[in-house]
Amino acid sequence: MAMTARELARRSQAAAGSGDRTAWLGLFADDAVVEDPVGPSPLDPSGRGHRGATAIAAFYDNVIGRVDGMRFEIERSYLCGDEVADVGCIHLTLPGGHATAVRGVFTYRSDGAGRIAALRAFWEFHPS
Repeated sequence: MAMTARELARRSQAAAGSGDRTAWLGLFADDAVVEDPVGPSPLDPSGRGHRGATAIAAFYDNVIGRVDGMRFEIERSYLCGDEVADVGCIHLTLPGGHATAVRGVFTYRSDGAGRIAALRAFWEFHPS
């Protein structure tokens, strides 16, 4: 039986939090998309997301892989069909020890075969 979108979300969050690049990338379908955050930002100037294995690996290397620590605090989670919407906060430790938190809604869509088809993060980008 394939994992639910919620189970995939928890695995994604655990892998990102522990810095396990291989495990995190292995959760995604070959044609998946990561939009973090959704829309244009310095992390994705086009606003079209990071599509496919190569682009998602580059997103990991340029964003997730550059933080010194990451912890997810999910306050509410809503599973509907092949998607889950998690409401909560990502606590980040940036290089140099600076701590910050990103509050938002984080959605994951399963491809129905146990892989993530889409990860979309809704949060407001405020450069410091």
